Amino acid sequence: MSDDAPLSAAYLEARLRRTGAERYHNLHRFHRRLHSGGCSYEEVQAWALNRYYYQSMIPIKDATVLTRLASIEDRREWRKRIEDHDGTKEGDGGVERWLKLTDSLGFSRDYVRSTEGILPGARFAVDAYVEFCRARTPLEAVASSLTELFSPTVIGERVSGMLAHYDFVSRETLAYFSQRPPQAKRDAEWALAFCLANAHTRAQQELVVKALEFKCAVLWTQLDALWTAYVEREAPPGVWLPAGWPQAHSGAAGVAA
Repeated sequence: MSDDAPLSAAYLEARLRRTGAERYHNLHRFHRRLHSGGCSYEEVQAWALNRYYYQSMIPIKDATVLTRLASIEDRREWRKRIEDHDGTKEGDGGVERWLKLTDSLGFSRDYVRSTEGILPGARFAVDAYVEFCRARTPLEAVASSLTELFSPTVIGERVSGMLAHYDFVSRETLAYFSQRPPQAKRDAEWALAFCLANAHTRAQQELVVKALEFKCAVLWTQLDALWTAYVEREAPPGVWLPAGWPQAHSGAAGVAA
């Protein structure tokens, strides 16, 4: 096979799955710490607060992708993602369920929604993801969502681990995760089929792989930021700090949960 010959669909899928096996953020040390019970209450708070920004921006990212899909059938499938996160009525949807988690960890909804206390690293990573989906080809935008191929595994690890090790969470407060595995499976199967069908050239296939690598880096970067700020306690100025933590940097926001 020449270097520019298209890969078979089976080989391309295998490359994508290998990318997830090597780069997905379930391998990150923060997730291992979270799932094994090694996180303090304050570290779990920080994770939930910062992850909210990612959750809240996913439907905005998906709405951007929706405008770029030419096929009615493709748009019909894609908009299910927006409904999953935003809900179809008041009090429904993944963003609302995430707020129930931050509620249970003592944060006010106004503070969480303001995103005032989140880490710059988390904000920059998520904003880069939204911009990627706006600026790159629709094929790349869809391919970047293929991390959902691997999310059911990490969700299972997260729920079982957190329920086993933290008495301040429950199945009710972790309700976001009970809904995601079937949604992620449906979305990942569609996105994978879309990419395999629309990546006709070797160059397009390489872009699909690179898009998935980029998304893995987005997720990894958010956890790097959490580790530095809340495990190593090198929080940057202006972010949320747990009550009682020293204001190590001028301007650090001690807005308590």
